[in-house]
Amino acid sequence: MSSALARAAALMPLIREHADESEAQRRLHSAVATAFAASGLYRLGVPVSAGGEGGDPKTQIEVIECASVADGSAGWNLMIGIESFGLIVPGFRECKELVADPLEVICGSTAAVGTATPDDDGYRINGVWQFVSGCHNAGLFAATVANPNGAGNRYAILNRGQWEILDTWHVGGMRGSGSHDVRVVDAWVPRSQIVAPIGGVKSDDPLLRFPVGARLAYNKVAVALGIARHAFDFFVELAEGKQPRFSSGKLRERVHAHDAAAEAEARIVRSRAALIEQVESMWAKNLRGASISTRDRAVFQIICSDGVRACVEAVDLLADAAGTSANQLGSALERASRDVRVVRQHASVASHHIADGGRALLGLAPQGLMLSGLSPTPSPAATASAERVSPANGKEG
Repeated sequence: MSSALARAAALMPLIREHADESEAQRRLHSAVATAFAASGLYRLGVPVSAGGEGGDPKTQIEVIECASVADGSAGWNLMIGIESFGLIVPGFRECKELVADPLEVICGSTAAVGTATPDDDGYRINGVWQFVSGCHNAGLFAATVANPNGAGNRYAILNRGQWEILDTWHVGGMRGSGSHDVRVVDAWVPRSQIVAPIGGVKSDDPLLRFPVGARLAYNKVAVALGIARHAFDFFVELAEGKQPRFSSGKLRERVHAHDAAAEAEARIVRSRAALIEQVESMWAKNLRGASISTRDRAVFQIICSDGVRACVEAVDLLADAAGTSANQLGSALERASRDVRVVRQHASVASHHIADGGRALLGLAPQGLMLSGLSPTPSPAATASAERVSPANGKEG
């Protein structure tokens, strides 16, 4: 067990203790968010050169999965924190002091694009952003804004007090994630706090060379796997004690329960194995500087989207076999049924990406955002190497 996974496992009792309150309050309990920060887990995916732990993709998956077994919403918040730190903080080249405090937490959103209007030696930021998970626990907000100096987008980094949380997260699944909207009105930031977008930092660090689309996808699967595993564990416990109506035996003696347990376990284990195998293969290529092909990324996207779909199916099988117990508020199956569907709805692992991956496998250019719009950022060394090749003769000049 890695050090990071051991730290996550040690927090499971705390996560479970506050899960119901997080659900009721529609935000992650502050004690859990603070524990994630204090244990260094939010910074797991930040390169060592940028002040993080430099955890590889497999470690990130295992840690997020572990937290999600304890509570899906807590696992979702940890996942978002790992992504936010890992993909945004490397761009803090002129504002590193903002994350000097190890307890600092970042939230962010790419669900909308705000404006950044020049004002003296800084910018005025305006906009409303949706799905800002963990915003109640964050001291920094990374707001996607149109690049004030050219094409594309950038992040404007705002301090606590410069944004307003709108009470919009009235949902069924992932209630405890606190994914409310955030509004910014005429907030000023210095130029140093306009930073690179996701995938915009060129670096030879393996984490920053890894395909952005894959990083956004595999962590979502980790949440779904954790939720499905918790649902399975609950079902086993339920089956040992429940005697269904009009039956003389326990639920675990029913053939229907046997089928559900077998099929659910197969879906969970198969999806996890495929995810780990492919991410380790891609990571190994990345470490030795080999190219991660479009086919590699297509297969990985198919595995991620199908894996989340399989987790939903697994939970559905268990809920069906559990009968009315799965509909009781407070039941782990009832909450898992709601939470796991939210993962499947996310843009990075939605089911429609499977067909786009199939296009790539058949030699056609992918059309979806995950495979065509989030290409890996070339490292400075790779860029320099490409520039040394003459288009005319294909040789180094």
